[in-house]
Amino acid sequence: MSENRTYKIHFLPNDTFVEIEEGNTVLDAAHKASIYVNSICGGDGVCGKCKVILSKGTADAPPTSLISGEEAEKDYVLACEAKIVEDLQILIPQETRLEGKKILYDQNEQHSLTWAAAVNKAEFKHNPLVKKIFLTMEAPTMDDTVADHDRLCQAIMMDQGVELNTIQTSITIVKKLPEILRQGNWSVTATLARRGPVLEVVEVQAGDTSKSNFGIAIDIGTTTVVTCLMDLGSSKVVDSEAIYNSQMKFGEDYIQRIIYAIQNSALDEMQRSIVSDINKSVLALVERQGVELKNITSVVCAGNTAMIHFLLCLDPENIRKEPYLPTANVISPFRASQIGIEINPRGILYALPSVGAYVGADLTSGAAAIRLDKEEFPCLFIDIGTNGEIVLGNRDWMVCCSASAGPAFEGSGVLHGMRASEGAVEIIHITKDYEVSYTTIGNVKPKGVCGSGLLDCIAELLRRGIIDRSGKFQKDIKSGRLRKKEDEYEFVLIEKSETGIDSDIVITQADIANLVRSKGAIYAAISILIESMGLSVDDLHCIYLAGGFGNYLNVRNAITIGMLPDLPTSRIQFVGNTSLVGAKMASISEEAFETVHKIASQMTYFDLMGNPKYMEGFMSANFLPHTNLNEFPSVAEELSN
Repeated sequence: MSENRTYKIHFLPNDTFVEIEEGNTVLDAAHKASIYVNSICGGDGVCGKCKVILSKGTADAPPTSLISGEEAEKDYVLACEAKIVEDLQILIPQETRLEGKKILYDQNEQHSLTWAAAVNKAEFKHNPLVKKIFLTMEAPTMDDTVADHDRLCQAIMMDQGVELNTIQTSITIVKKLPEILRQGNWSVTATLARRGPVLEVVEVQAGDTSKSNFGIAIDIGTTTVVTCLMDLGSSKVVDSEAIYNSQMKFGEDYIQRIIYAIQNSALDEMQRSIVSDINKSVLALVERQGVELKNITSVVCAGNTAMIHFLLCLDPENIRKEPYLPTANVISPFRASQIGIEINPRGILYALPSVGAYVGADLTSGAAAIRLDKEEFPCLFIDIGTNGEIVLGNRDWMVCCSASAGPAFEGSGVLHGMRASEGAVEIIHITKDYEVSYTTIGNVKPKGVCGSGLLDCIAELLRRGIIDRSGKFQKDIKSGRLRKKEDEYEFVLIEKSETGIDSDIVITQADIANLVRSKGAIYAAISILIESMGLSVDDLHCIYLAGGFGNYLNVRNAITIGMLPDLPTSRIQFVGNTSLVGAKMASISEEAFETVHKIASQMTYFDLMGNPKYMEGFMSANFLPHTNLNEFPSVAEELSN
């Protein structure tokens, strides 16, 4: 049997060439070339985000309603559908690229729980998971013949106040010890790592190197990987780096990535991808700050359950299959080098604990960061991302759940939806005359609408009577912005002449339906947790909103559409990337690390999919703001004016 022919694909504007066998798709070629092509659905041909232009050559591309007639004339195809049958030149249009899109993370956002404020609120004792201590010992004599290793252990016991049976030293260290002790004239620096009940002697160096001890704290998000360089001696955040998670080329939803990994036996590839992101970030940090890799002794990672599985190369398949079980929720510390992270070869990696398949270390870490475990009265903690993860609780109890709600507010299933990056419309206002004003991230021409803008849009359409409470367009409004295109109505938010793309930016009836379902999923989950504990909305002392989406959320609009309970806005706080804050805290404090584990063990997980009341609540929440207006008195008053 003859082998398939191989063709050369030239990607622009990257000016990158790759060779790939006949019959593969353009998206496959992009993956092979490590070029990002926006593909929210992971290549299933349903999101329409992977549009590319055939500059030269033709592909076997089936017709699709996701490509307009005008786009087809300009040789647009879906990268995931277009099969390669000859050499091609592919232009990736601006809206499909990743380049130039601003990454937003906690230290740049005014609403975030700042590091200083978080440390003050947390009140965790400074005691790093990996520490360096300078020890000066008496030299041995004929009257003091204590063995070298025993002498070192005695010094550690006195300095740290620990028992001998908790100290562990590898044979590798013991072999080198005589030379190091004498080279340092019995003054050495011991690097000690907390590993459960054991205090491991990770390294021993001659002289005093205790001032050069750094750690890495990481939030492995589905979209972004944010890495912080921590001075473990002072608790100072030295520098931060944020990059897009390169796994996005396999699908923007982590469920799509799991499917890709299983179907293509690509779990190792997924791990290499995320480890490469981490190593690139760490290298950028140490080069900027003049830090040596050998002085980075720890890595603390937070992230959702799937991302932690990919990092550790754990089988994620059962996360998406009933009864939705992760391989592990709690992982013991191990050498970071075992998975290829490039720090001190004996440095330790600590993965923070998850609760279940859809409540991950991002939530447990965040709950510790805001000290939910110290709250006297019931509070809600909501991390709005690809999944809406929610905790209700206080110092005595905690219940949690996950609502599959985030993708629509991150652009999935919305014609002109996009993540919060440069060119995204983040604020929208519609006047009584149906005129639209807006603000974009980076103050550049709009390319699409991100989550906060989409939420504003739905609230404003409702206020102006452009849609009714069921989310349907009111066809009798007198505005040219409302128009029928093919079999569906849409509302023009921004005309083509003002945009940074080759079309008007609109919101369609289908978009609205998807967004209403997403907000309904979050509200129904909140309602189930509150009801399960015999509480009412009025019993909530505070709602904490975490995640990138939360930073730009207009709280009043979130209440107006029925995503958040009807509470005074003063009782709703933005706290930013608490997943990262919790990881930073754990790196500088054993107490914080233990608190994250304690919180994870205290959380009772509610499986909403098996709860019949959830579906009832979800259906009731599929109105604006809700079928029962009594749950939203302030909105009822607002809409009646």
